[in-house]
Amino acid sequence: MLRYFPVCLFIVLTQLSGVAEATAYPHAEPELQALAEAPSQTQLRATITQLVSFGTRHTLSSATSDTRGIGAARRWVKSRFEAISRECGGCLEIVTPSQIVTGERIPTPTEVMDIVAIKRGSEDPAPRKIGRVIVMSGHLDSRVTDIMNSHSDAPGADDDGSGVAALIEAARLLSKQPNKATVVFAALSGEEQGLYGGKVLADYAVAQGWQVEADLNNDIIGNSRGMNGVFDSTTVRVFSEGTKSNETLQQAAYRRYHGGEVDSPSRNLARYMATLANDYLPDLRVRMIYRTDRFGRGGDQVEFLKAGFPAVRVTESHEDYHHQHQDLRTENGVRYGDTLAGIDFRYLSRVTALNTITMAALSRAPAPPTDVAIKGAVSDDTTVSWHKVPGAAGYRVHWRDTTAPRWQYARTVGDVDHAVLKNVVIDDWFFGVSSVSSDGFESPVVFPGFSGSFERSPPATASH
Repeated sequence: MLRYFPVCLFIVLTQLSGVAEATAYPHAEPELQALAEAPSQTQLRATITQLVSFGTRHTLSSATSDTRGIGAARRWVKSRFEAISRECGGCLEIVTPSQIVTGERIPTPTEVMDIVAIKRGSEDPAPRKIGRVIVMSGHLDSRVTDIMNSHSDAPGADDDGSGVAALIEAARLLSKQPNKATVVFAALSGEEQGLYGGKVLADYAVAQGWQVEADLNNDIIGNSRGMNGVFDSTTVRVFSEGTKSNETLQQAAYRRYHGGEVDSPSRNLARYMATLANDYLPDLRVRMIYRTDRFGRGGDQVEFLKAGFPAVRVTESHEDYHHQHQDLRTENGVRYGDTLAGIDFRYLSRVTALNTITMAALSRAPAPPTDVAIKGAVSDDTTVSWHKVPGAAGYRVHWRDTTAPRWQYARTVGDVDHAVLKNVVIDDWFFGVSSVSSDGFESPVVFPGFSGSFERSPPATASH
């Protein structure tokens, strides 16, 4: 993908231990540009219309009816994945991981089932083993005002019919595209009752040994007009945690001393999406939100984060709470309820495009480099090192001001495992490394310490 180029007031020289400047570098990808325009508003509308027709998709609604409830909705989504698979010669494997759950919002044992379509990657290590995985998810269940009301109509057009429609459309488009890493499209259940569907899939990923590099959780992505009256069809929010949910005490100690509070793999995944939007979607801007989710609220990406996987939540720019978790009614001239009337299908198609190009770019890029580390205390130069990864033809070193939200400068350094940035003082910048394929697809940036360790610094009381 297109990236920024270094513009500095000082001269930066990169020492490459005798290796020539790399021929692998990020550049514009025609495949991504085509995918940016590919999502169909007609397809998205048809999917949400069908989901709404099931009346309610509450997790505790009927699992056996053919026309109403969560069971009918799950079977229909499965049939859509099967139809897409037939069109691509059987390229999708459909699995239905489930767990029997009880809890505060599920008083009797209930099966929570996810509908998951898997398109295997060309670089999977063995015919029966999946390696690197990129996930797109949305939740199928819906609700009204009373979380335990499984009988009243709960259309769930935006929350989260929009997310399910987007992932089905992304599956349709990407089923015809090459992918080195495996891509997964997951319609989850049980979100409203306690994020159970996210846990079912995260547990399945762990049990299957998936190396999940990203989960793009899409939840409430189809409305462009907020309850405050603001209309915004050109911005989407991407929420990401700053520090890893499962970081160790040692990792936390390094982070507190050296920085990294805003540089988790999830945060750099959000930056990756923002850069793709800049490069390929001139009519859509990613607004990065430095939170795991909206304040005091949560989504299925939280369960992926607990498992140690990078994950973000994608959500419309301005929510309308009259259309979320509401009984269908009109009061004082205000219409309540999550219906088709609240969906802006052009806006939804642009958010779908962001997901689709992100899935495509990640699945065709190499894995991010591992064991990224830096050293250079009491020096005018900074050395950045990393372990090479399969499929990478080169690497890029990135740096930015410690208060900058996005990576500002980058240099392609070739097929090497370290680089020395001359006259770039380690004290003043944050650093990271990405890997690049021979055809120009780039991984997210890895911050030192999230895949390895920092150089041990002198004690804080020392004077230098």
